[in-house]
Amino acid sequence: MSPLILLLAVTLYLAAVIGAAWQLARKSQVGADFFRGGRKSPWWAVAVAMVSTSISGITFVSVPGMVAASQWSYLQMAVGFVAGYAVIAYVLLPLYYRLNLNSLYTWLEARFGRWSHRTGAGFFLLSKVLLCGVRMYLTAIVLQLIIFEPLGIPFWVNVAATMLCVWLYTFRGGVRSLVWTDMVQTLALLTVVVLCLVQMGRTLGLDFGAMCGSIRDSGMARIWFFDDWRDTRLFWKQFAAGMFTTVAMTGLDQDMMQKNLSCRTLRESQRNMMCYGAAFIPVNLLFLALGVLLYQFAAARGISVARPDDLFPTVACGTDAVGTAYMPPVAALLFALGLTASAFSSSGSALTALTTTFTVDFLHADTRQDETGLLHTRRRVHAGAAVVLGLVILAFGAIRDGSVINAIYTVAGYTYGPLLGLFFFGILTRRRVRDGWVPFICALSPVLCYVLSAHSEAWFGGYRIGFELLLINAALTWAGLWLSGLGLRGK
Repeated sequence: MSPLILLLAVTLYLAAVIGAAWQLARKSQVGADFFRGGRKSPWWAVAVAMVSTSISGITFVSVPGMVAASQWSYLQMAVGFVAGYAVIAYVLLPLYYRLNLNSLYTWLEARFGRWSHRTGAGFFLLSKVLLCGVRMYLTAIVLQLIIFEPLGIPFWVNVAATMLCVWLYTFRGGVRSLVWTDMVQTLALLTVVVLCLVQMGRTLGLDFGAMCGSIRDSGMARIWFFDDWRDTRLFWKQFAAGMFTTVAMTGLDQDMMQKNLSCRTLRESQRNMMCYGAAFIPVNLLFLALGVLLYQFAAARGISVARPDDLFPTVACGTDAVGTAYMPPVAALLFALGLTASAFSSSGSALTALTTTFTVDFLHADTRQDETGLLHTRRRVHAGAAVVLGLVILAFGAIRDGSVINAIYTVAGYTYGPLLGLFFFGILTRRRVRDGWVPFICALSPVLCYVLSAHSEAWFGGYRIGFELLLINAALTWAGLWLSGLGLRGK
């Protein structure tokens, strides 16, 4: 399909979503509406909306591509995700609702002190900027290859236009409009994935039953791994990593929790969380099934890719040596729209969360300013956050080494680990800590984790640290906090 037609289709889609967000934001000018949606969002809308926020362009591109190396072991993590959502629903959400929080990290000040509060908020800002930068870089570079580069448009223009659209999408309504527009984007995204599966089946000459049999017999659909304790795909590693990654990247993440805190009641928010968690398994199953079919098609047509993340865009949008498209034009259109929907939803939520955290946790504008002042401050922070994200995307060329989804979980392990240790030390113990030590403890833990990860195979008989890096990081943070409290009186 012509790059110009793809650009037109993506532009029309973005214009429709931005228009819907602005329409929904007509009455969303007060701080409570931007930060928590006025606590009027139906739980079922939030549950559906969170699917597209979690998926992002990373899942859309990387999960199908990781099938050859990891098979379907990712579903072991998805089972852990469900356990993690239960922890969020019944441990963290009651705390957040009881304290009526705009930002999650204000609780840290009440529990430990001002430095702990700023450390938690700072680690979130670092985590979200890096993770959103990785996600948006992948989306931008793929769109550059299939749309902008053939039209002679430079990469920086692509990034600037993308961030302008994300800023327009979120700057008026915040969470209230995000819930409803992201719900629509989730439905659009899942529809695209199903249509891609149907199109792949037709191209390979398979009906539904034959397609299931082909996937089963492919040798790439093994789910459970219990046999080698050193394998990064071992079930217990994946399950624990999935569970605690979910607690950290969702339950302690302002981005993800803002939508949950917009539900009317705690019970509705818990219902939303569990339904959303259960939906993660079939959604990821669709992407993994698509990955098997993509590899089978690539093998049949002699298509080779340099990186796993190149598989889906190459098959959907690529051409052979004589310029003939591998797939019908509709495949390129579906790919471009699906990638845009997933990336737009996750980046819009991230930008809103970054705005909330900086406005509330660092500027304290929600308590120091009236509604008019808060509105002006929030809009300035929002524009600044969009510029920062754009600059990070431009600087993220080096991240694309192997599968980006592995890079995502590696970054999360280093930056969310201190948050996980800090929050759960505060929740599960009543010990005091030396507040001034907390920034140094949370900075030292990732450094120690890096040393362990770099030398684990040599030091521990071939054992290679994988996604469990997050747990090790949290444990080191916990130990540091416990040691900092030695000698303090009271609890």
